[in-house]
Amino acid sequence: MAQQATATGRISHDASSVAGLARFFPEATPVRIAVQLARTLEVGATAGFTESTVIEFGTSHEVFFACHTPLEFGDVLRLRNSDGSLNVEVSVVAVQYHPGQTVVAARFLGEVPNWIVKS
Repeated sequence: MAQQATATGRISHDASSVAGLARFFPEATPVRIAVQLARTLEVGATAGFTESTVIEFGTSHEVFFACHTPLEFGDVLRLRNSDGSLNVEVSVVAVQYHPGQTVVAARFLGEVPNWIVKS
């Protein structure tokens, strides 16, 4: 006979929608990094930075954030912080659509030497 039990997870159920997506990535660590987001149109060329957002979680290879820009799996983006120390291209690897926002997991396309989350 099955018994009910409760288990404690790394991310609480009442956390943000970004936390809900990050829970599928066991290495995800909470961070808080303000960035500007731009869609990459072709190699090396980006559209203007379209919105400000906050990277809420990170791994050594991925970042997790919510935005208002409609995005799809495979979209390539540029994320840049205010002082330019983080200025990277990422590829969208997962999206969840919520009313008024898109929750995104994006993977770095290259090595990020100054990234704070290391493997």
